[in-house]
Amino acid sequence: MAASGNTGFVRIARALVYSWRGLRAAFRHEAAFRQELALAAVLLPLAFWLGQDGVERALLVASVLLVLVVELLNSAVEAAIDRFGDDPHPLSARAKDMASAAVLVSLLLAALVWGLVLL
Repeated sequence: MAASGNTGFVRIARALVYSWRGLRAAFRHEAAFRQELALAAVLLPLAFWLGQDGVERALLVASVLLVLVVELLNSAVEAAIDRFGDDPHPLSARAKDMASAAVLVSLLLAALVWGLVLL
């Protein structure tokens, strides 16, 4: 049994609530997430239309969704670091820069996947 006593359906329902709150917070507070979500709203339908088979469609969709996942993680890192204040610290800067780099790599991966599948 879980330490909190939440098992089965209750645990799943609470996890969904927390996830929904996280998505809402990202949408409300993170301009980059909103921009990437707008891009996903265009690219995801295109992925189903332009992909020639299931594998191509899956690659196109997954690459777009990966950008959103990495942006959520980047935002979480930034929020956790900002919780401790605005005082500059080399480790805080490094963590934020690395999280930002992860977003860049995911965007480059998405561009590469789309380019390889469509060209």
